[in-house]
Amino acid sequence: MDRLLLEQLAGEALRELLGAVRGTLFCRSTAERLRRSVEPLLPLVQGLGPHAGQRSAGELGELAARVREALDLARRAASSPRWNVYRAAQLARRMEAADRGIARWLARHAPAHVIGGVRRLRDEADARIGRLERRVEEIAAAAQPPPPALSVPVAPPPQMHKGVPMQMQMPMDAPLTKGSVAAMPVDGPPLKGVAVPAKAGVMAMDMELAEGHEDEGMVGGGLKVAKEKVKEMVMSGGGGWEVVGISGMGGSGKTTLAMEIFKDHKVRAYYNDRIFFETISQSANLETIKMKLWEQISGNIVLGAYNQIPEWQLKLGPRDRGPVLVILDDVWSLSQLEDLVFKFPGCKTLVVSRFKFPTLVSRMYEMQLLDEEEALSVFCRAAFDEECVPKTADKKLVRQVSAECRGLPLALKVIGASLRDQPSKIWLSAKNRLSRGEAISDSHETKLLERMAASVECLPEKVRDCFLDLGCFPEDKKIPLDVLINIWMEIHDLDEPDAFAILVELSNKNLLTLVNDAQNKAGDLYSSYHDYSVTQHDVLRDLALHMSGRDPLNKRRRLVMPRREETLPRDWQRNKDTPFEAQIVSIHTGEMKESDWFQMSFPKAEVLILNFASSVYYLPPFIATMQNLKALVLINYSTTSATLDNLSAFTTLSSLRSLWLEKITLPPLPKTTIPLKNLHKISLVLCELNNSLRGSTMDLSMTFPRLSNLTIDHCIDLKELPSSICQISSLETISISNCHDLTELPYELGKLHCLSILRVYACPALWRLPPSVCSLKRLKYLDISQCINLTDLPEELGHLTNLEKIDMRECSRLRSLPRSSSSLKSLGHVVCDEETALLWREAEQVIPDLRVQVAEECYNLDWLVD
Repeated sequence: MDRLLLEQLAGEALRELLGAVRGTLFCRSTAERLRRSVEPLLPLVQGLGPHAGQRSAGELGELAARVREALDLARRAASSPRWNVYRAAQLARRMEAADRGIARWLARHAPAHVIGGVRRLRDEADARIGRLERRVEEIAAAAQPPPPALSVPVAPPPQMHKGVPMQMQMPMDAPLTKGSVAAMPVDGPPLKGVAVPAKAGVMAMDMELAEGHEDEGMVGGGLKVAKEKVKEMVMSGGGGWEVVGISGMGGSGKTTLAMEIFKDHKVRAYYNDRIFFETISQSANLETIKMKLWEQISGNIVLGAYNQIPEWQLKLGPRDRGPVLVILDDVWSLSQLEDLVFKFPGCKTLVVSRFKFPTLVSRMYEMQLLDEEEALSVFCRAAFDEECVPKTADKKLVRQVSAECRGLPLALKVIGASLRDQPSKIWLSAKNRLSRGEAISDSHETKLLERMAASVECLPEKVRDCFLDLGCFPEDKKIPLDVLINIWMEIHDLDEPDAFAILVELSNKNLLTLVNDAQNKAGDLYSSYHDYSVTQHDVLRDLALHMSGRDPLNKRRRLVMPRREETLPRDWQRNKDTPFEAQIVSIHTGEMKESDWFQMSFPKAEVLILNFASSVYYLPPFIATMQNLKALVLINYSTTSATLDNLSAFTTLSSLRSLWLEKITLPPLPKTTIPLKNLHKISLVLCELNNSLRGSTMDLSMTFPRLSNLTIDHCIDLKELPSSICQISSLETISISNCHDLTELPYELGKLHCLSILRVYACPALWRLPPSVCSLKRLKYLDISQCINLTDLPEELGHLTNLEKIDMRECSRLRSLPRSSSSLKSLGHVVCDEETALLWREAEQVIPDLRVQVAEECYNLDWLVD
């Protein structure tokens, strides 16, 4: 329904209303006021386009109702007879009321959208500057001589130099430098799984950097030839539709080549910037992807029943008759490709896949593996941060290890990074292990996995286990950093800093990719992991699954469905009578009814991850057998929230410590329920909550007696928190973000004497903090950023004697600080806007260690586009 309302707004309803008010006669002035109110909404609503998420659709639902009412009044006014003056006056009064209603909506919601647009532009500018800085640093580094001492494998008789630890500087999306392919991003576009027009977002910045340097991004004769051949395919042909392709094994650089085509300034000029990139993957929702692509190609929201693209629109094509290039990355089947190809004149599709589709693809470029010298250059960049083998290294041994990677860029990067700063014996051991992988299989890809597995097996045990855990998450999906860190803490007995250190180590070894500069930002003492995520190349995920699947099914430590299926795997059913020893169970399906499950026993399971896409989901009955379950993760990838059945399964989870619910409709909370006495952490993301909390008389302190961490994010219908939350004396962290209808916090919040972190950010309707917040003696961090309607802070704020940091950026209506703020003797860091920084000048003189940071470059509003 939200989507349909959005279509009405973006499609015809607003235009029709404007047309109708222009046709009125006797209430012309009233209609003109209404027109002035409505006209600015067109660019606002259309600007959301395909980026309008659940939050935007929910807000626009209210506007849609008002617009429909105003449209009806305008039509009646336009058709009213001229002699009926009384009727005209009556309609004028009602139109004035409609105008006031729209004005109230604009006053409440438009600032948030405007701020979102401004900050998105700032984010893009910051990202562009960051890339330019990194580019300058790389050029400067290339001009410097290599470091004098490196830990490398050395050939006797020279004595080996002492190692100098060096961090990897090769993120998967690092820019390429002339003379080397080592920094190539392999099969990994910046926004995986999102169709992005060529002018939008981060990709646009990448393209601007690439313009004017056509050959610098592709190095080596073979790669230059590859780019030219693919450019010839996409820039030639008649005026009809055509499908061309790039094929090659996983990790061979297909996506890198496709991204170079996407960024190439000649290709962009040929298509007049009408180029669209979409990653498909094995478990993609094809209808959603096709609709998203069509909306971007045509420039309009899809109109038609049930959100389907009318056939006549597809045949006619977009109004703009210029050529269009659609790049489909990671396509796994012919049926996927057939569903996503647009067959209107001038549309060319570039399909990127491990497979060839001769029945549909007219021309195909097959990726070639790197030759010996190119491969050695990639390997040396990863292992030594140099373009060739250092003089102090054992050249023969380095070449032998590089040769075992068989010219595959991803293998060269991963194995090279794993051997950085290692002594000669480790290099020799790695070479021997890689060599033994030759007899594993006749399949080159399987042998490659075995070679890459050698670099993982040499990791410390807990680091290796953490890498293998990454295979439990769906392919081509961002892994919430909060979920990942929490799972590692629960099943590997890690402290939070140790878990984060392992995350950074895996990133430095190119075994995962941190999104949104998570390594630097999430490493802050009071940062929330919830704002960050992790991605993993599909070949690395295949590697994790390959290594985890070596044991017999019932003996595996991780029981994973590799991709989404409609039912549970058949081999699970064949082995259901024998208990499974899995510590982590990961299931990925569509809608599941009670009859779709069969009973299984998981006596050792500590983590259950349920990924699904449906509006109704029946919880698996075998949860009752998971007596040791510590972490439960439910993620719904559907466009609407899901209702859960079989909630009685929770009554058996006495050991549960962490619960993550995403896009779930919570049922009304009963007066009494079975207490989850060991539950420490609850995260509710994109959930529908208000009906469950409204009027609830349940004593939350009895249900969650040990709850210490509560996170609520993007729950747009949350208007208030139940007062009984203030009775949970064990709460240490409360994080509420992007809840746009939340107006105030519970009055008795000050009873939470253990609370040390309070985040209430991006809640634009919040107009005050309760005075009792000043009683939180243990509070160390307060985040009220982006609360644009917050007008003042409690007068007794100075009583927070342990407060160390305040984040209050974009609190634009905050004009003064409490006089007691000078008493915040422990306060060391304030993050705010330039105007607010002036308010802290007096406090800076009396608080010795206070640092006021003007947040010009610290914005992070990825929730606006997710």
